[in-house]
Amino acid sequence: MSTPVSGVPINQSEIEWRLPYRGTIGMGCLILAESAVFIIFVVAYVYYLGKSLNGPTPSQVLELPILGTICLLSSSVTAHLAVSALRKGNLRSCTANLAGTVLLGLIFLCTTAREWYHLIHDEHLTIKTNLFGTTYYALVGLHATHVVIGLVLLFTAFVFALAGRVKEEHLEKLDVLSIYWHFVDAVWVVVFLVVYVLGR
Repeated sequence: MSTPVSGVPINQSEIEWRLPYRGTIGMGCLILAESAVFIIFVVAYVYYLGKSLNGPTPSQVLELPILGTICLLSSSVTAHLAVSALRKGNLRSCTANLAGTVLLGLIFLCTTAREWYHLIHDEHLTIKTNLFGTTYYALVGLHATHVVIGLVLLFTAFVFALAGRVKEEHLEKLDVLSIYWHFVDAVWVVVFLVVYVLGR
């Protein structure tokens, strides 16, 4: 606490300010750009919904991906816990939560792969079948691609943490990675509502 010339005390934490971590700014810009891309894909899906000249339709072949959704949303919690643990200097908890995040993300990808296998093999719905197939695989596939990218980065962080090479000074980097993962999860909420709830 300091005392200016006027005699009014000023809390030191209120006058100290530093530039945000550049990785956070970069991730913010990336999320803005990616959000625009996803908006285009979502609008395209909604626009062409019900305009296919032939089946199958969403109501005939899509089922609610409950398990995958629970796993993906839960992975946001473990990602947050990993960052919190590193902030407290608890590397063991950080490593465990990173492992949990990767595992939950992998389960989500497996449910997506199983859904696609069912649609292609049993329902004969491919990206060329009709407008629904084209926009569905484009939108869900775009999101799945982001999940894969996030999992590769999270797995890399997990390996480094397991090797004891993640320290408190890496907190900002891990925080940036968690922001990306939260973004991927938030996009899935939109995809889930548009494709599997409102679009059926």
